[in-house]
Order: sequence, then structure tokens, then C-alpha cells
Amino acid sequence: MSDSALADYDNIGVMMSHARGAKLFSEGDSARNVFVVCFGQVKISSTSRDGKTMILKIAGPGDVMGLSAVLANVPYEVTAEAIEPVQVKTIRKQEFVDFLAKHGIASMHAAQSLSSEYMTVFHDAKRLALSGSAAGRLARLLLDWGKNASAGKAEMRFTMALTHEELANMAGTSRETVTRLLNQFRRDEWITIKGASMTIVKPEQLERITA
Repeated sequence: MSDSALADYDNIGVMMSHARGAKLFSEGDSARNVFVVCFGQVKISSTSRDGKTMILKIAGPGDVMGLSAVLANVPYEVTAEAIEPVQVKTIRKQEFVDFLAKHGIASMHAAQSLSSEYMTVFHDAKRLALSGSAAGRLARLLLDWGKNASAGKAEMRFTMALTHEELANMAGTSRETVTRLLNQFRRDEWITIKGASMTIVKPEQLERITA
């Protein structure tokens, strides 16, 4: 963005820290704010009427949350919950709309963010529908997170803040299957796990089972 747009962005909103487990907003709440993740990870989920919850995305630094609801003037369609300590810039709805109206480049970035949200949903649906095995679906998740965390670097290491139950939710399988597959990936030396840190050692092997 231009210097003037960056200066205006710095002057709106407030930076807030949230502990693990904190809910930034809940599905069905009135969309009053837009949230920009500056540090940490946030779980984005949706719950059906019968109480079943699906994790849609893990938002990280640079991701904008609540944007579609604010721009469409509808309640939040998802719930956002911190899965580790996070820092988030919270911007009031009208402040954000006025900022977009003033700076065309910011509006373009907002459109790109919405497009990215659509592509994420599309790829997740494709992963669940077209991958024939639980191993392939889990491998694709790990590869996507590894590639995003590496930012073009050779080492694919990232923080795994999800439980095995939550991983199973995203991979469309059971917690027991996720535990078994992660143990198998470790024995095969495709990944290493140290505490909450996971490193993909042999991405080509994981790629092979996603086909």
C-alpha cells in the first residue's frame, strides 16, 4: 500500500493480545469488527444445528477475519478461536469501510483476501471430496501448512497447535486414524515432531500419497 494508506491503517483499530482458547467472535454474532492476525494462529470453525463442528481454516499472520460478514452486512458465519497466544488488530466496521472507500489499493487487497478465502474453501472441499484415503487427506493438510510456513525456504517446519481430534476433523477421519498415521509418518522418517514443532523431512513422499 502507499505511505498514506499505511499511515491511515496504523491509525485505525487497536492491537489486542488474546490467550489460547479465547474466542474473538462467534458464529451468528453481529459483525461489528474486522480482525487482522498479526501473530499466532486462530481456528475458524462452523457448527451445525445438531452440534457438529467443522474446522474450516487455521488463520495465521496476515489473514483478515470477519471481512466477508462485514462487507455483506450479515452476522459472522463462523467462529474464530485462538489456538495459541495471538496478537490481533481489531478494526471497527465503519472505520474499516471508510478506510477502503478512501484507499483504492486497500479495496483491491480486500478483494484479494476474499478471493483467497474462496480458494481455501474450494481446495478444502476438493481435498475432502477427491482424495481417496485418510492418509492422502492428512498429508495434504501437512504439506499446505508446511509450504505456507516455509515462505519459499527449503525447510518446511511449523507449529502444530491442533489436537489430533481437530486434525481428524479437518482431514475427514477419526482421531485414532490421525494418531496412527502420524506415528507411521514418523517411523518412515517423512516427518519429525519435537513438542509442538513439526518438520516435513520428505515432502515428496507425502505428495505421492495425496495423488
